[in-house]
Amino acid sequence: MAKEIKKIVLAYSGGLDTSIIIPWLKENYNDPEIIAVSGNVGQADELEGLEEKALKTGASKLIVADLVDEMVDEVIIPSLKMGAKYEKYLLGTAFARPVIGKKLAEIAIEEGADAICHGATGKGNDQVRFELAIKRFAPEMKIIAPWREWDIKSRDEEIDYAEAHNVPLKISRETNYSKDKNLWHLSHEGLDLEDPANEPDLDKEGFLEMSVSPYKAPDEPTYVTIDFEAGAPVAFNGEKMKASKIIEKLNEVGGANGIGIIDIVENRLVGMKDRGVYETPGGTILYFAHEQLEMITVDRDTLHVKQKLAVDYADMIYNGKWYSPLQEALTAFANESNKNVTGSVKLKLYKGNIIPAGTTSPYSLYSENLVTFGESDYDQKQAEGFINLWGMPLTVQALLEKGML
Repeated sequence: MAKEIKKIVLAYSGGLDTSIIIPWLKENYNDPEIIAVSGNVGQADELEGLEEKALKTGASKLIVADLVDEMVDEVIIPSLKMGAKYEKYLLGTAFARPVIGKKLAEIAIEEGADAICHGATGKGNDQVRFELAIKRFAPEMKIIAPWREWDIKSRDEEIDYAEAHNVPLKISRETNYSKDKNLWHLSHEGLDLEDPANEPDLDKEGFLEMSVSPYKAPDEPTYVTIDFEAGAPVAFNGEKMKASKIIEKLNEVGGANGIGIIDIVENRLVGMKDRGVYETPGGTILYFAHEQLEMITVDRDTLHVKQKLAVDYADMIYNGKWYSPLQEALTAFANESNKNVTGSVKLKLYKGNIIPAGTTSPYSLYSENLVTFGESDYDQKQAEGFINLWGMPLTVQALLEKGML
Protein backbone atom coordinates (compact mmCIF):
# COMPACT_ATOMS: atom_id res chain seq x y z
CA MET A 1 0.00 0.00 0.00
CA ALA A 2 2.87 2.38 0.76
CA LYS A 3 3.92 2.39 -2.94
CA GLU A 4 0.48 3.62 -4.00
CA ILE A 5 0.61 6.66 -1.72
CA LYS A 6 2.10 9.41 -3.85
CA LYS A 7 0.56 12.50 -2.29
CA ILE A 8 -0.23 13.13 1.38
CA VAL A 9 -2.02 16.06 3.00
CA LEU A 10 -0.53 16.65 6.44
CA ALA A 11 -2.17 18.55 9.30
CA TYR A 12 0.77 20.82 10.05
CA SER A 13 1.28 23.04 13.08
CA GLY A 14 5.06 23.33 12.97
CA GLY A 15 5.26 21.88 16.47
CA LEU A 16 7.42 18.96 17.51
CA ASP A 17 5.16 16.19 16.23
CA THR A 18 4.36 17.54 12.78
CA SER A 19 7.88 18.90 12.23
CA ILE A 20 9.42 15.43 12.27
CA ILE A 21 6.49 13.77 10.50
CA ILE A 22 7.47 15.26 7.13
CA PRO A 23 10.89 13.56 6.95
CA TRP A 24 9.43 10.44 8.54
CA LEU A 25 6.78 10.18 5.81
CA LYS A 26 9.43 10.71 3.16
CA GLU A 27 11.49 7.85 4.61
CA ASN A 28 8.67 5.41 5.26
CA TYR A 29 6.18 6.02 2.42
CA ASN A 30 8.49 5.94 -0.62
CA ASP A 31 9.13 9.70 -0.82
CA PRO A 32 5.58 10.99 -1.43
CA GLU A 33 4.68 14.62 -2.07
CA ILE A 34 3.69 16.25 1.23
CA ILE A 35 1.21 19.11 1.21
CA ALA A 36 1.30 20.79 4.62
CA VAL A 37 -2.00 22.31 5.76
CA SER A 38 -2.24 24.66 8.71
CA GLY A 39 -5.64 25.65 10.00
CA ASN A 40 -5.56 29.22 11.27
CA VAL A 41 -7.77 28.98 14.35
CA GLY A 42 -6.31 32.03 16.03
CA GLN A 43 -2.91 30.73 17.15
CA ALA A 44 -1.39 34.02 15.88
CA ASP A 45 2.42 34.07 16.17
CA GLU A 46 2.65 30.27 15.84
CA LEU A 47 1.99 30.71 12.11
CA GLU A 48 5.06 32.92 11.65
CA GLY A 49 7.84 31.28 9.64
CA LEU A 50 5.73 28.17 9.10
CA GLU A 51 5.99 28.09 5.30
CA GLU A 52 9.76 28.31 5.30
CA LYS A 53 10.01 25.57 7.91
CA ALA A 54 7.58 23.26 6.07
CA LEU A 55 9.41 23.65 2.76
CA LYS A 56 12.85 23.17 4.33
CA THR A 57 11.79 19.92 5.96
CA GLY A 58 10.40 18.48 2.71
CA ALA A 59 6.85 19.72 2.05
CA SER A 60 6.02 20.78 -1.51
CA LYS A 61 3.89 23.67 -0.26
CA LEU A 62 2.02 25.05 2.75
CA ILE A 63 -1.67 25.91 2.66
CA VAL A 64 -2.92 28.12 5.48
CA ALA A 65 -6.71 27.96 5.82
CA ASP A 66 -8.41 30.78 7.74
CA LEU A 67 -10.86 28.96 9.98
CA VAL A 68 -11.23 31.43 12.86
CA ASP A 69 -14.74 32.70 12.14
CA GLU A 70 -15.99 29.25 11.11
CA MET A 71 -14.79 27.84 14.44
CA VAL A 72 -16.29 30.73 16.41
CA ASP A 73 -19.61 31.15 14.63
CA GLU A 74 -20.39 27.52 13.83
CA VAL A 75 -18.95 25.68 16.84
CA ILE A 76 -18.16 28.01 19.76
CA ILE A 77 -21.33 30.15 19.69
CA PRO A 78 -23.76 27.18 19.70
CA SER A 79 -21.70 25.65 22.53
CA LEU A 80 -21.87 28.93 24.44
CA LYS A 81 -25.65 29.00 24.02
CA MET A 82 -25.87 25.46 25.38
CA GLY A 83 -23.42 26.22 28.19
CA ALA A 84 -21.36 23.17 27.21
CA LYS A 85 -18.43 22.33 29.47
CA TYR A 86 -16.63 18.99 29.61
CA GLU A 87 -16.17 18.51 33.34
CA LYS A 88 -14.52 21.91 34.04
CA TYR A 89 -12.88 22.17 30.63
CA LEU A 90 -14.14 24.82 28.18
CA LEU A 91 -13.36 22.58 25.19
CA GLY A 92 -10.66 24.73 23.59
CA THR A 93 -8.86 22.05 21.58
CA ALA A 94 -12.10 20.19 20.89
CA PHE A 95 -13.66 23.31 19.32
CA ALA A 96 -10.90 23.63 16.71
CA ARG A 97 -10.37 20.03 15.64
CA PRO A 98 -13.65 19.45 13.71
CA VAL A 99 -13.21 22.46 11.42
CA ILE A 100 -9.55 21.58 10.82
CA GLY A 101 -10.48 17.96 10.04
CA LYS A 102 -13.17 19.08 7.62
CA LYS A 103 -10.75 21.41 5.81
CA LEU A 104 -8.12 18.64 5.59
CA ALA A 105 -10.68 16.43 3.88
CA GLU A 106 -11.71 19.17 1.45
CA ILE A 107 -8.12 20.03 0.51
CA ALA A 108 -7.17 16.35 0.14
CA ILE A 109 -10.02 15.88 -2.35
CA GLU A 110 -9.14 19.09 -4.23
CA GLU A 111 -5.45 18.14 -4.44
CA GLY A 112 -6.08 14.54 -5.44
CA ALA A 113 -4.24 13.24 -2.39
CA ASP A 114 -4.01 9.55 -1.55
CA ALA A 115 -3.95 10.00 2.22
CA ILE A 116 -4.32 12.43 5.10
CA CYS A 117 -1.82 12.42 7.95
CA HIS A 118 -2.05 13.92 11.45
CA GLY A 119 0.32 14.09 14.41
CA ALA A 120 -2.12 13.21 17.18
CA THR A 121 -0.95 10.50 19.55
CA GLY A 122 -2.61 7.15 20.06
CA LYS A 123 -3.28 8.10 23.68
CA GLY A 124 -5.27 11.24 23.11
CA ASN A 125 -8.60 12.63 21.98
CA ASP A 126 -7.44 14.51 18.88
CA GLN A 127 -6.91 11.38 16.80
CA VAL A 128 -10.63 10.68 17.17
CA ARG A 129 -11.69 14.27 16.48
CA PHE A 130 -9.60 14.56 13.32
CA GLU A 131 -10.53 11.18 11.95
CA LEU A 132 -14.28 11.40 12.55
CA ALA A 133 -14.36 14.70 10.66
CA ILE A 134 -12.33 13.16 7.85
CA LYS A 135 -14.62 10.13 7.73
CA ARG A 136 -17.61 12.46 7.47
CA PHE A 137 -16.27 14.43 4.49
CA ALA A 138 -13.82 12.00 2.82
CA PRO A 139 -14.98 8.56 3.94
CA GLU A 140 -12.72 6.59 1.57
CA MET A 141 -9.51 8.54 2.30
CA LYS A 142 -6.64 6.64 3.91
CA ILE A 143 -5.53 8.10 7.23
CA ILE A 144 -1.93 7.92 8.45
CA ALA A 145 -1.25 8.41 12.16
CA PRO A 146 2.52 8.05 12.72
CA TRP A 147 2.24 7.79 16.50
CA ARG A 148 0.35 4.54 15.92
CA GLU A 149 3.03 3.25 13.52
CA TRP A 150 6.53 4.48 14.31
CA ASP A 151 9.04 3.23 16.89
CA ILE A 152 9.39 6.63 18.60
CA LYS A 153 8.17 6.25 22.17
CA SER A 154 8.52 9.70 23.78
CA ARG A 155 8.92 13.41 23.17
CA ASP A 156 12.61 13.09 24.06
CA GLU A 157 13.00 10.56 21.26
CA GLU A 158 11.16 12.94 18.93
CA ILE A 159 13.73 15.61 19.73
CA ASP A 160 16.50 13.08 19.01
CA TYR A 161 14.91 12.37 15.63
CA ALA A 162 14.57 16.09 14.87
CA GLU A 163 18.23 16.74 15.71
CA ALA A 164 19.35 13.81 13.57
CA HIS A 165 17.35 15.14 10.61
CA ASN A 166 18.27 18.81 11.09
CA VAL A 167 14.69 19.82 11.84
CA PRO A 168 14.65 23.22 13.62
CA LEU A 169 12.69 23.36 16.88
CA LYS A 170 11.52 26.26 19.05
CA ILE A 171 11.57 24.15 22.21
CA SER A 172 14.22 22.47 24.35
CA ARG A 173 14.00 19.37 26.51
CA GLU A 174 13.42 21.63 29.53
CA THR A 175 10.55 23.63 27.96
CA ASN A 176 9.06 20.66 26.17
CA TYR A 177 5.45 21.08 27.33
CA SER A 178 2.81 19.76 24.98
CA LYS A 179 0.81 22.87 24.07
CA ASP A 180 -2.18 23.61 21.88
CA LYS A 181 -3.20 27.18 21.12
CA ASN A 182 -6.10 28.78 19.33
CA LEU A 183 -8.21 31.92 19.70
CA TRP A 184 -10.16 30.35 22.57
CA HIS A 185 -7.43 28.84 24.74
CA LEU A 186 -3.94 27.54 25.40
CA SER A 187 -3.33 24.13 26.96
CA HIS A 188 -0.22 22.96 28.82
CA GLU A 189 0.55 19.27 29.43
CA GLY A 190 3.60 17.16 30.23
CA LEU A 191 6.85 17.57 32.21
CA ASP A 192 6.17 18.50 35.87
CA LEU A 193 2.41 18.66 35.20
CA GLU A 194 2.25 14.90 34.71
CA ASP A 195 2.28 14.48 38.50
CA PRO A 196 -0.90 15.96 40.06
CA ALA A 197 1.05 16.39 43.31
CA ASN A 198 3.10 19.18 41.71
CA GLU A 199 1.84 22.73 42.01
CA PRO A 200 2.11 24.48 38.63
CA ASP A 201 4.48 27.42 38.65
CA LEU A 202 2.23 29.99 36.97
CA ASP A 203 4.89 32.67 37.22
CA LYS A 204 7.62 30.58 35.56
CA GLU A 205 9.14 32.46 32.64
CA GLY A 206 7.47 31.47 29.37
CA PHE A 207 4.80 29.26 30.92
CA LEU A 208 1.64 31.36 30.68
CA GLU A 209 1.21 33.00 27.28
CA MET A 210 -2.33 34.37 27.16
CA SER A 211 -2.50 35.51 30.77
CA VAL A 212 -0.66 36.74 33.80
CA SER A 213 -1.15 34.79 37.01
CA PRO A 214 -3.70 36.23 39.47
CA TYR A 215 -0.74 37.03 41.74
CA LYS A 216 0.58 39.49 39.16
CA ALA A 217 -2.78 40.96 38.12
CA PRO A 218 -3.51 44.67 38.78
CA ASP A 219 -4.65 45.83 42.21
CA GLU A 220 -7.56 47.75 40.66
CA PRO A 221 -10.57 45.98 39.08
CA THR A 222 -11.46 46.29 35.40
CA TYR A 223 -15.08 46.66 34.23
CA VAL A 224 -16.33 45.20 30.95
CA THR A 225 -19.74 45.15 29.30
CA ILE A 226 -20.87 42.51 26.81
CA ASP A 227 -24.05 42.78 24.73
CA PHE A 228 -25.85 39.68 23.45
CA GLU A 229 -28.52 39.09 20.83
CA ALA A 230 -30.30 35.72 20.90
CA GLY A 231 -27.46 34.24 22.95
CA ALA A 232 -24.61 35.43 20.70
CA PRO A 233 -22.19 38.21 21.71
CA VAL A 234 -22.53 41.28 19.48
CA ALA A 235 -20.74 44.14 21.27
CA PHE A 236 -17.85 44.77 23.66
CA ASN A 237 -17.98 47.86 25.87
CA GLY A 238 -20.72 49.27 23.66
CA GLU A 239 -18.87 48.77 20.37
CA LYS A 240 -20.44 46.41 17.84
CA MET A 241 -18.07 43.80 16.43
CA LYS A 242 -18.04 40.21 15.23
CA ALA A 243 -17.84 37.43 17.80
CA SER A 244 -14.22 36.47 17.06
CA LYS A 245 -13.12 40.08 17.65
CA ILE A 246 -15.06 40.17 20.95
CA ILE A 247 -13.18 37.05 22.06
CA GLU A 248 -9.89 38.77 21.13
CA LYS A 249 -10.82 41.82 23.23
CA LEU A 250 -11.89 39.64 26.17
CA ASN A 251 -8.66 37.65 25.90
CA GLU A 252 -6.69 40.87 26.29
CA VAL A 253 -8.58 42.22 29.28
CA GLY A 254 -9.16 38.80 30.84
CA GLY A 255 -5.55 37.75 30.43
CA ALA A 256 -4.34 40.99 32.00
CA ASN A 257 -6.50 40.25 35.07
CA GLY A 258 -5.53 36.59 35.48
CA ILE A 259 -8.95 35.27 34.43
CA GLY A 260 -9.61 31.72 33.24
CA ILE A 261 -6.58 29.74 34.41
CA ILE A 262 -7.58 26.25 35.53
CA ASP A 263 -5.61 23.21 36.67
CA ILE A 264 -7.61 20.02 36.15
CA VAL A 265 -7.41 16.27 35.73
CA GLU A 266 -9.86 15.31 33.00
CA ASN A 267 -11.12 11.97 31.71
CA ARG A 268 -9.87 11.36 28.19
CA LEU A 269 -12.06 9.54 25.68
CA VAL A 270 -9.59 6.63 25.49
CA GLY A 271 -10.08 5.97 29.21
CA MET A 272 -7.08 7.46 31.01
CA LYS A 273 -6.99 10.55 33.20
CA ASP A 274 -4.90 13.49 32.05
CA ARG A 275 -3.64 16.53 33.97
CA GLY A 276 -3.44 19.90 32.26
CA VAL A 277 -3.33 23.62 32.89
CA TYR A 278 -5.56 25.67 30.62
CA GLU A 279 -5.69 29.39 29.84
CA THR A 280 -9.11 30.49 28.59
CA PRO A 281 -9.43 34.17 29.55
CA GLY A 282 -11.97 35.46 27.03
CA GLY A 283 -13.97 32.25 26.92
CA THR A 284 -14.32 32.11 30.69
CA ILE A 285 -15.67 35.68 30.76
CA LEU A 286 -18.03 35.00 27.86
CA TYR A 287 -19.50 31.87 29.45
CA PHE A 288 -19.94 33.70 32.76
CA ALA A 289 -21.66 36.67 31.10
CA HIS A 290 -23.97 34.42 29.09
CA GLU A 291 -25.00 32.54 32.23
CA GLN A 292 -25.81 35.85 33.95
CA LEU A 293 -28.11 36.85 31.11
CA GLU A 294 -29.81 33.45 30.97
CA MET A 295 -30.65 33.75 34.66
CA ILE A 296 -33.16 36.51 33.93
CA THR A 297 -34.35 35.59 30.41
CA VAL A 298 -34.86 31.80 30.30
CA ASP A 299 -37.74 30.10 32.10
CA ARG A 300 -36.96 27.54 34.79
CA ASP A 301 -38.01 24.37 32.94
CA THR A 302 -36.14 25.25 29.75
CA LEU A 303 -33.03 26.31 31.68
CA HIS A 304 -32.93 23.10 33.71
CA VAL A 305 -33.37 20.88 30.65
CA LYS A 306 -30.69 22.85 28.82
CA GLN A 307 -28.28 22.38 31.72
CA LYS A 308 -28.82 18.62 31.50
CA LEU A 309 -28.36 18.59 27.73
CA ALA A 310 -25.20 20.68 28.11
CA VAL A 311 -23.41 17.62 29.50
CA ASP A 312 -24.38 15.56 26.45
CA TYR A 313 -23.43 18.41 24.12
CA ALA A 314 -20.00 18.76 25.73
CA ASP A 315 -19.44 14.98 25.59
CA MET A 316 -20.37 15.01 21.91
CA ILE A 317 -17.85 17.77 21.12
CA TYR A 318 -15.10 16.33 23.32
CA ASN A 319 -15.56 12.91 21.74
CA GLY A 320 -15.27 14.19 18.16
CA LYS A 321 -18.87 13.83 16.99
CA TRP A 322 -19.47 17.43 15.93
CA TYR A 323 -20.55 16.52 12.41
CA SER A 324 -23.45 14.33 13.48
CA PRO A 325 -27.27 14.35 13.46
CA LEU A 326 -27.19 14.62 17.26
CA GLN A 327 -25.28 17.90 17.04
CA GLU A 328 -27.79 19.33 14.60
CA ALA A 329 -30.71 18.40 16.84
CA LEU A 330 -29.14 19.70 20.04
CA THR A 331 -27.96 22.90 18.35
CA ALA A 332 -31.53 23.55 17.25
CA PHE A 333 -32.56 23.32 20.92
CA ALA A 334 -29.72 25.66 21.95
CA ASN A 335 -30.78 28.25 19.37
CA GLU A 336 -34.47 28.05 20.28
CA SER A 337 -33.83 28.24 24.03
CA ASN A 338 -31.66 31.33 23.48
CA LYS A 339 -34.05 33.33 21.29
CA ASN A 340 -34.73 35.77 24.17
CA VAL A 341 -31.20 35.80 25.61
CA THR A 342 -30.71 39.40 24.55
CA GLY A 343 -29.35 42.15 26.73
CA SER A 344 -26.32 43.64 28.39
CA VAL A 345 -24.05 42.18 31.08
CA LYS A 346 -21.58 44.23 33.11
CA LEU A 347 -18.77 42.43 34.93
CA LYS A 348 -15.92 43.35 37.24
CA LEU A 349 -12.60 41.51 36.72
CA TYR A 350 -10.21 41.32 39.65
CA LYS A 351 -7.23 39.05 40.24
CA GLY A 352 -8.67 35.93 38.62
CA ASN A 353 -12.25 36.61 39.75
CA ILE A 354 -15.32 37.58 37.73
CA ILE A 355 -17.86 39.58 39.75
CA PRO A 356 -21.36 40.42 38.41
CA ALA A 357 -21.92 44.17 38.16
CA GLY A 358 -25.40 44.38 36.62
CA THR A 359 -27.54 42.64 33.97
CA THR A 360 -30.37 44.10 31.86
CA SER A 361 -32.63 42.67 29.16
CA PRO A 362 -35.81 43.70 27.34
CA TYR A 363 -36.91 40.06 27.77
CA SER A 364 -36.24 39.81 31.49
CA LEU A 365 -38.56 37.45 33.38
CA TYR A 366 -37.47 38.93 36.68
CA SER A 367 -40.31 40.81 38.45
CA GLU A 368 -39.27 42.94 41.37
CA ASN A 369 -42.95 43.41 42.19
CA LEU A 370 -43.45 39.67 42.66
CA VAL A 371 -40.27 38.86 44.57
CA THR A 372 -39.95 41.95 46.76
CA PHE A 373 -39.94 41.69 50.57
CA GLY A 374 -42.07 44.80 50.49
CA GLU A 375 -45.74 45.07 49.50
CA SER A 376 -46.56 43.35 46.20
CA ASP A 377 -49.43 42.00 44.09
CA TYR A 378 -48.58 38.42 44.99
CA ASP A 379 -51.26 36.69 47.08
CA GLN A 380 -49.33 34.59 49.60
CA LYS A 381 -52.49 32.74 50.66
CA GLN A 382 -52.42 30.85 47.36
CA ALA A 383 -49.28 29.02 48.46
CA GLU A 384 -51.24 26.92 50.97
CA GLY A 385 -53.33 25.16 48.34
CA PHE A 386 -50.30 24.70 46.10
CA ILE A 387 -48.33 23.04 48.90
CA ASN A 388 -51.27 20.74 49.78
CA LEU A 389 -51.50 19.52 46.17
CA TRP A 390 -47.72 19.33 45.66
CA GLY A 391 -47.32 17.33 48.86
CA MET A 392 -50.32 15.04 48.35
CA PRO A 393 -48.24 11.95 47.37
CA LEU A 394 -46.20 12.32 50.57
CA THR A 395 -49.36 12.74 52.65
CA VAL A 396 -50.93 9.62 51.14
CA GLN A 397 -47.72 7.62 51.71
CA ALA A 398 -47.62 8.69 55.36
CA LEU A 399 -51.29 7.80 55.88
CA LEU A 400 -50.71 4.36 54.34
CA GLU A 401 -47.79 3.70 56.68
CA LYS A 402 -49.91 4.70 59.66
CA GLY A 403 -52.76 2.38 58.54
CA MET A 404 -55.09 5.34 58.06
CA LEU A 405 -56.04 4.76 54.42
